[in-house]
Amino acid sequence: MDKARKEVAREVNNILVQTYWEIGRIIVEDEQGHSERAEYGKELINDLSRQLTKEYGKGFSKSNLFNMRKLYLSYPIFQTLSGKLTWSHYCELLSISDEKKRSFYEKESINANWSVRELKSQIKTSLFERLLLSA
Repeated sequence: MDKARKEVAREVNNILVQTYWEIGRIIVEDEQGHSERAEYGKELINDLSRQLTKEYGKGFSKSNLFNMRKLYLSYPIFQTLSGKLTWSHYCELLSISDEKKRSFYEKESINANWSVRELKSQIKTSLFERLLLSA
């Protein structure tokens, strides 16, 4: 029973990440005319946040919509996202602007099965930089 629950939770999370990636794609491609940054981006996000929250409830805050947009910009090919990481993992990873560094933490999170708390801790203690210095 526990195994089935974990599998269901993992599948629900995968659908959530896929949905958020798709919303990010729509924001970037459809609403911003394929440009990386729209002049009206903040107002667009504010309006979209109000509209989606009214229609669907929680989960569509301005910061969450900005993360969805950033998810799409960081992972323009959906298949590059791992089904082993949660939306919360991706939100932490999106705070890292350096692509190599983000990729390192993403791979380590998957390989070591890090919780979001562990991922935050490893980022905060600069694991990536420490390993580079020791190499």
